[in-house]
Amino acid sequence: MNRITIENDEQYLRQISTDIDFEKDNYMDYIKALKEYCQNNAVYALAPAQIGIPKRMIYLKNTTTDMSKNRDANYDEEMVLINPVIISQRGHTRFLERCASCLDFVGIVDRPYAVEIEYYTIDGKLHHETFEGFKATVFSHEYDHLNGILHIDLAPDVCEMTLEETKTYRDQHPYEILSKDNEYKLEKEKSEKL
Repeated sequence: MNRITIENDEQYLRQISTDIDFEKDNYMDYIKALKEYCQNNAVYALAPAQIGIPKRMIYLKNTTTDMSKNRDANYDEEMVLINPVIISQRGHTRFLERCASCLDFVGIVDRPYAVEIEYYTIDGKLHHETFEGFKATVFSHEYDHLNGILHIDLAPDVCEMTLEETKTYRDQHPYEILSKDNEYKLEKEKSEKL
């Protein structure tokens, strides 16, 4: 399993992933690969394109702000979202993001506080749910991967930081909730930038 990065194949990361076909795709193999990568690497979550599978699926490992859980192979929420779609977004958060695909490039990214979504579970059932807070941030970061968007595209300033420097910065500047209820207006501005 190869990790795709901006160094070895940025163009690959910028493609739009295709829907999972429950009849034709070996999606359980994709899930196994995502789980294996997440358990062996310090990540919150993963989109399949990051390991060479451009399919619309998200694997959530840790949706808490506790970074130590990312390094713990035994901590795994094992939440799989297949063909997710955002229905609505509200609120406003800010967080210093990094990504397994973007090496040590980090940036402060604005995201919605809440995302209302629909997705399929691994047994093919349609599920409707709203994620709030940090879980919405992690989901939004991965959802962008499905559309070929990287966090460095959204951050007004991008710099390089080691994982330890990122941890120190996040300790001093924790996850910030600016609004829980306001209409999320950054989506339009985001698409105009690209």
